Amino acid sequence: MKIMLRKDGAGVLSVYVPKKDLEEPVVSMEKPEMWGGIVTLANGWQLELPPAAEGLEIPCTVEARKLND
Repeated sequence: MKIMLRKDGAGVLSVYVPKKDLEEPVVSMEKPEMWGGIVTLANGWQLELPPAAEGLEIPCTVEARKLND
């Protein structure tokens, strides 16, 4: 699924899912750099993010895979 990663003014990383009109903060990351790992959202969703392309900056849109329902 396509998601948008962005940070708010306080630096909190969040994920926006356009098809669900859902925005949730990231509460944990498998890898400190987040790319190529699993992130957990406040609503309990776990998303597997792709490895980062060189020069990728936030905000950005990426293809992620939802791991749980």
